[in-house]
Amino acid sequence: MDLSWMAWTWPTAAFFIFIALAISCMGFWEWRRPGGDPRRGILTLDTTRGDRLFITILGSAFIFLAWLGIMGTPLWGALAISLIYGFCVFRWV
Repeated sequence: MDLSWMAWTWPTAAFFIFIALAISCMGFWEWRRPGGDPRRGILTLDTTRGDRLFITILGSAFIFLAWLGIMGTPLWGALAISLIYGFCVFRWV
């Protein structure tokens, strides 16, 4: 199988490693302190920790894509916005 068309760079690898670590940490957190009760946030959705992680990752991907489309590189601004967004999702959604 020829995978030469894929851009496997260090940032790409770091992204996939971060996703794997986030899911692993969330699994460990759930194992140590089960929090299966959904929480109702400002969007009136019942969400669990896993739901909020998914919303954060998906929203951050869109933030990065929008930043690339509008501002280009470097991506430090998108990272700052994504971290604030993730904090807000876990705090209030």
